[in-house]
Amino acid sequence: MATLLRKPLKLALVQLATGSDKSANLSRARSRVLEAAQQGASLIVLPECFNSPYGCQYFPKYAETLLPSPPSNETAPSFHALADLAREAKTYLLGGSIPEYETSSNKYFNTSLMFNPKGELIATHRKVHLFDIDIPGKITFKESEILSPGNKVTLVDLPEYGRIAIAICYDIRFPELAMIAARKKCFLVLYPGAFNLTTGALHWSLQARARAMDNQVYVGLCSPARDMEASYNAWGHSMVVDPNAAVMTEAGENEEIVYADLNDDKIQETRKGIPLGGQRRFDVYPDVSEGKIQFEEG
Repeated sequence: MATLLRKPLKLALVQLATGSDKSANLSRARSRVLEAAQQGASLIVLPECFNSPYGCQYFPKYAETLLPSPPSNETAPSFHALADLAREAKTYLLGGSIPEYETSSNKYFNTSLMFNPKGELIATHRKVHLFDIDIPGKITFKESEILSPGNKVTLVDLPEYGRIAIAICYDIRFPELAMIAARKKCFLVLYPGAFNLTTGALHWSLQARARAMDNQVYVGLCSPARDMEASYNAWGHSMVVDPNAAVMTEAGENEEIVYADLNDDKIQETRKGIPLGGQRRFDVYPDVSEGKIQFEEG
């Protein structure tokens, strides 16, 4: 079997506590990312909406204009904070997500930015599936009241390590993204996400383990810390799951950094023991990874 992860990688998920002060959120993120880098992490992940509170009422106020790229410091302070931080920490940095405003279309997006250790932007993912749910007596939330969806699958090549995929929160409920990622040779799928106390209890761990099990890849979910005084209460429990669907590490509810050491041996061992790759019946059903797939925003 082909090597997917060329050398061991230490992954860090920063379960960040955020508030209403964007500058304070960026400062706190910097401190925790540098802490993770000092612990030897070479890929560090921040949570969904790490620079702002999460909620439709907040997206326009905290949104930044990212295009044309690179944006100015004035229009996108979070972009530049992430770029500078990746360069300072000398790590790959996935900036969770931030609210984005696109002036040309007058649309808002939930957008993830990834930087390399030189501080260069290497990937952008706009949340493809918007969080529109209505569970009677529990929670109603409709991102589509403010946000527009992204239109692409996001795969990123890390030259020293291999290929990863990026998606955001509700994207995890649609297994096609992870299926495509795995069949396009990704070793890891990352989901910055802010499940709530209802959906988190029901499906957070289940979804992480399911995506890992079905595709025999590593999966990382990075949540904000839980704040019971906020208008939206994040689940927490950031976690990394191995290709055999075992939970490698899991945070609690408060601000915390969790780490996991990833290696190719575990992928190969899992796939050798349960050889799904050679057992799929694409003569019976279609291979989603060979269909019409958008890899560029359109």
